[in-house]
Amino acid sequence: MNKRKLIHTALALAFAATAAATLAPAFAQPAPYPNKPIRFIVPFTAGSGTDIIARTVGDSMSRSMGQPILIENKPGAGGTIAAAQVAKAEADGYTVLIHSSGHALNPAIYPNLSYDTLKDLTGVTPMASLPNVMVVAPERGWKTVADVIAAAKAKPGALNYASAGVGSATHLNAEKFKLQAGIDAVHVPFKGTPEALSDVIGGRNDWFFAPLASALSLIRDGKLQALAVSTPNRAATLPQVPTTLEAGVPGSDYIFWVGMIVSSNTPAPIIKRLHDEVVKALANPEVKDRMTKLGADPFPMTPEGFNGFIRTEMDAAARIAKAANLKAQ
Repeated sequence: MNKRKLIHTALALAFAATAAATLAPAFAQPAPYPNKPIRFIVPFTAGSGTDIIARTVGDSMSRSMGQPILIENKPGAGGTIAAAQVAKAEADGYTVLIHSSGHALNPAIYPNLSYDTLKDLTGVTPMASLPNVMVVAPERGWKTVADVIAAAKAKPGALNYASAGVGSATHLNAEKFKLQAGIDAVHVPFKGTPEALSDVIGGRNDWFFAPLASALSLIRDGKLQALAVSTPNRAATLPQVPTTLEAGVPGSDYIFWVGMIVSSNTPAPIIKRLHDEVVKALANPEVKDRMTKLGADPFPMTPEGFNGFIRTEMDAAARIAKAANLKAQ
């Protein structure tokens, strides 16, 4: 090869290398988020309040984002199994936790969690707040909260109550009520709300603070008697049912919330996209109408606001857990 050909070859190689270097960043750019299905990990069984809110908001988000949103129910251990899965998942926005206010109680009663609630997980936004409703079987003959309290005080420890699991929002709600009412009752945890409701209807459990979204149709069908709602104000869908405060139990109010949480290493732009999509879904007239019928209210916050709210909720839950001597078995 003569000198001229060597020069041409060298120049060609240099040009090719420069072109490759110039094009490489373009090819290395990640595909826009999202470009595949997103999984919502729900810590309770299908038909629970958390599950219903996840599906209601998720359907709207799926249409807006152009990708399927798959609901994966992962019940057990008060939601800690699902939370651990998300904490350890790849932080890419495709594995999302839809949890309830029980998320704030878990650190206080599960001493050996495989994740750190504040360090390994971060909030995107709450999605909804909704009342829990104290329900009993009509056959019990109890018409008021005072009737339940009287029965419990007549035979301390003889009554039992259901929950959607140890450390769930329904568990904490009931424990707060017990403390403020000064009664004793046996806790019977289930994997989810539908299972707990079935046992109350069947007379095997005396009462249950059920998410209103799950219990409303059963109340309207006469299969359950609603005695009170947990929120400070009455529920618009059950205006005739008093609050536990109105029923004579001061300090017993409790707000059940459902929120979106992801791995703490998730990039800020993805967290923002998820947040904005939830807010958009909550403004959708179809979603608003569905939530109104469920007795739920939109409850959005900024990611920073939600993380601060979670810390406040954890402090409050820890105080109740200590007062009630709550521990996971």
